[in-house]
Amino acid sequence: MSLVNTRKTPLVKGFRQSAPYLNAHVGKTMIIMVGGEAIADPNFANIVSDIALLHSLGIHIVMVYGARPQITTLLEQQHYDSPYHKGIRITDTHSLEIAKQAAGQLQLDITARFSMGLNNTPMAGSQINVISGNFIIAQPLGIDDGIDFCHSGKIRRINSTAIANQLKQGSIVLLGPIASSVTGECFNLTSEEIATQVAIRLQADKLIGFCSEQGVIDNNNDIISELLPHDAEQVLQQLIDNDEQQSGTGRFLRGAITACHAGVPRSHLLSYKQDGAVIQELFSLDGIGTQIVMSNAEKIRRADINDIGGILDLIQPLEAEGILVRRSREQLEREITLFSVIELDNLIIGCAALYPYPDEKIAEMACVAIHPDFRDGDRGVLLLNKLCQQARDTGLDKIFVLTTRSVHWFREQGFYECDIEQLPMIKKDLYNYQRRSKILIMLIR
Repeated sequence: MSLVNTRKTPLVKGFRQSAPYLNAHVGKTMIIMVGGEAIADPNFANIVSDIALLHSLGIHIVMVYGARPQITTLLEQQHYDSPYHKGIRITDTHSLEIAKQAAGQLQLDITARFSMGLNNTPMAGSQINVISGNFIIAQPLGIDDGIDFCHSGKIRRINSTAIANQLKQGSIVLLGPIASSVTGECFNLTSEEIATQVAIRLQADKLIGFCSEQGVIDNNNDIISELLPHDAEQVLQQLIDNDEQQSGTGRFLRGAITACHAGVPRSHLLSYKQDGAVIQELFSLDGIGTQIVMSNAEKIRRADINDIGGILDLIQPLEAEGILVRRSREQLEREITLFSVIELDNLIIGCAALYPYPDEKIAEMACVAIHPDFRDGDRGVLLLNKLCQQARDTGLDKIFVLTTRSVHWFREQGFYECDIEQLPMIKKDLYNYQRRSKILIMLIR
């Protein structure tokens, strides 16, 4: 008799959890906004390596970089004042030359880093094509409140077709804050405007940005994992009230809200100080930063045949422990229309089935399972409410469960214990006396 070591190393567990995300992200387009503060941080080399890794996995990358602190440093070295108006630098002729110098230097440095390939891996030195060009056409901001912005500009148009073609050819597109106009002049743009508008025009799948924190922090100093646009607007207003709208968080939130309203499904805010933040955010079950999403990323829906694998992954460990009755793949395929699932990022993190007995106006709630990493929420209650509504919609007035381990939880939800005589006739005949499952029932009318 041989014993199988069932212990999972962190590497194996992490790889298995990330596999669905690898498949989900291949071929997707991501706009990554990296401010000058992130570029100046010692962790920037790791950010570039992670972006190169994403590219190697078949993800289309547009990287937009800023140069605000680098421009400020060069101006201060020359004792030259370059004031701001409404958060935008007033770029006169001299400031423009300094901005061009800073942005050009950063472009060369970033391109050089990508030329190293994937650092400390067998892919070190592999060819990564980084393309920059006149994809952005600018126009002047003009005069506001009597203030002439001079060479500070905004986007006039984006050659999104040319960018998309470069992405299809396997290149990383690198865009900086300096863009030319139809008259041949140069203008200084904000990186958040470029990143946001490129994400919208390319119909990108994600907009990713960086700040000094690990996302948006609440009053308890905890990371807010998900914000809907109106919630993000409230956070932004708080930053404005505290005169922090020009922080990395504030600038990103403005862009993310605009992108979200325009159809970009998700924007992610991460810390540029944490090594591997992008990888952890994109390839783990619950991420580590803040997402701004068009709608709640987690949804409950009726299952279909494509969910069989995800449901099996959930229920098989519970079957092995004897908590759930075993179901074969064939049985699941026959009964899949009876299941409802909780889906998060294309992953099934919860499931339950409703078996109706219409003649007796009762249904069984069975095969309830929640992924171990998500059992601290109210997902079981959400599934119960979903199945109760389904039962009501079909004219049923009671739901029963058979359970060996979760009696107290069902009691908390309004179930009460009963005897076998209250089960439907068919279920009575199938009752397994060896399992000695408790029978609980709840009125739903």
